[in-house]
Amino acid sequence: MTNEHAMWLPDEVSRAVRGRSIAVIGDGMLLDTVRAEAERAGMTTARPDDRADLTIVPAAQAGTAWEEPLDLDGLGPEGFVHAQRGGRALVVYGGASGALYGWFDHLRRSLHESGDGTERSEPRHPLRMLDHWDNVSIHPVMGQVERGYAGGSIFYEDGRVRADLSRVARYARLLASVGINRVAINNVNVGRREALLLTEDLGEVVRIADLFRPWGIRTHLAVSFAAPLTIGGLDTADPLDEDVASWWADAATAVYARIPDFGGFLVKADSEGQPGPYAYGRDHADGANMLARALAPHGGLVHWRAFVYNHRQDWRDRSTDRARAAFDTFAPLDGRFDDNVVLQVKFGPVDFQTREPVSPVIPAMAHTKVALELQVTQEYTGQQRHAVYLAPQWREVLDFAPFGPDGPPLSDIVQGGMAAVSNVGDDAFWTGHPLAQANLYAYGRLTWDPALDPGAILDEWIALTFGDDEAARRGIRSILDDSWRTYESYTAPLGVGFMVSPLRGHYGPDVDGYEYSPWGTYHFADRDGVGVDRTVATGTGYAGQYPEPWARTYESLETVPDEHVLFFHHVPYGHRLHSGATVIQHIYDTHFAGVERVDEMAATWDDLRGHVPDDVHDRVRERFVEQRRSAREWRDQINTYFFRKSGVPDERGREIY
Repeated sequence: MTNEHAMWLPDEVSRAVRGRSIAVIGDGMLLDTVRAEAERAGMTTARPDDRADLTIVPAAQAGTAWEEPLDLDGLGPEGFVHAQRGGRALVVYGGASGALYGWFDHLRRSLHESGDGTERSEPRHPLRMLDHWDNVSIHPVMGQVERGYAGGSIFYEDGRVRADLSRVARYARLLASVGINRVAINNVNVGRREALLLTEDLGEVVRIADLFRPWGIRTHLAVSFAAPLTIGGLDTADPLDEDVASWWADAATAVYARIPDFGGFLVKADSEGQPGPYAYGRDHADGANMLARALAPHGGLVHWRAFVYNHRQDWRDRSTDRARAAFDTFAPLDGRFDDNVVLQVKFGPVDFQTREPVSPVIPAMAHTKVALELQVTQEYTGQQRHAVYLAPQWREVLDFAPFGPDGPPLSDIVQGGMAAVSNVGDDAFWTGHPLAQANLYAYGRLTWDPALDPGAILDEWIALTFGDDEAARRGIRSILDDSWRTYESYTAPLGVGFMVSPLRGHYGPDVDGYEYSPWGTYHFADRDGVGVDRTVATGTGYAGQYPEPWARTYESLETVPDEHVLFFHHVPYGHRLHSGATVIQHIYDTHFAGVERVDEMAATWDDLRGHVPDDVHDRVRERFVEQRRSAREWRDQINTYFFRKSGVPDERGREIY
């Protein structure tokens, strides 16, 4: 593609290593990738016995390349040790993937003088995955990329896999540079056309897998649970039927015959119209295990999504609670899933909202491999028309300690790794909004090391993408650093969620857009108050799904955090928050402040003309025009709605319609 943006790997990143010498010791595809990267960066090749500026060496041979002892015990296949002294650097790798990741780590370090020292680096999560919600055919409602805000698919065009997949290879390089090692290439809402990727179009999947493989990335497919029935010629998809199990086993064998490193299947079942085991009176362990046994001989995984709920609820029935559904479905099944099943759980109990409590499903599944699912694509956070840096949100999720402050954080509990919905498309800037590239970068870095500071990741991304211009660094940092909380401040308040327009694909405000729908996303605002009673004492009982101390914390208005109060409680507009403000005044204040902050962000960006490339500046400025308009729309609709519901005026006398 002409004028394609380089994201965080522009040619300038290589300037610090250009002309320096490198020796890469070892053989194999990934080592060849490292050599090609070094050549691309303008490095010269040295012999293994020379004192190269950078030597990349397997752990077994490290002693011959470095005089000082190194901590190499138990170095895993993706891990590496980076050592630097006196102008020379060494990358010791545990496996070929570690050599690749060590190379990109050295490239990041080379942008700045990091000084002498040694650091060992291994991924916290062995499975670091991106899910693409791309459709082969253009869906009449969702388009080619469901929840895609950056153009069409990089994989598919005109109802088939693209003839030219060169951009996929460039994408693979970008993902490898931040440690992503698995990609699912099609939508979890699998249509009939997409189901054929498993069978008739397998050769096209082979082409994509061949491009990911040199970058250490395994390819996955989202599959339809009903495939034996819809494309396999059987009269059932019952997971306990022997013919169904045989069909899936044969399908898996055929895939691995052509893609030996195939990752496995991603499945959305019994949710939002997707078929599943409930149709046959079976449970989700029955369904997942049947697929897992088809993949087990080949080393494959089943990623089984826990996003299961009744989307045909009666809005008049306050005892039904969508937030409860995943826990009620899966907690009784803990311990019944096969070892190669990974239960993929959204970070919150509803649907990737700007603010949700962490899902209680994750701590409930002590005997099941669980993967944390995030959403890099900005479905409910501005759809890449708003500048919203999501790493601070993810940091809070990863740091949440489900069993109290003395217990492990969530990042230590999710032994199945991390997965997220990708935000790229065929747009020249990949993510539509150039600043949204920071979310993709940050997601990869946090999957590798969940302890990283979001601000440090942001600084790293800015330096890689925009260079060392101090004005650009300060300006972009100030725009993005608190942008998630800014977006929260002018949209849905205090954890109530949604309030988005169903007619505009979840973009923009519509306070009652879902209030009388069957989707189960309600705020229950009336003349007296707002919020959902999810307590055990008087509500849906959702708060009781948490272990202590959180069940007790969320149950009580005295202890529930302000940011979640309307998620757990229906309260009067005059209820006073821990902050000291009433609920209604908090709504007014935050929505006015949010708009003011967006105006400041836009002005800061305007001042960066000449400090960032003109095409980037123009695109982001255009997005800020829309963000400012949308923020005002949110402010005015939310404030007016609650003023008219409550009859309580703004104590500061500002204009509310």
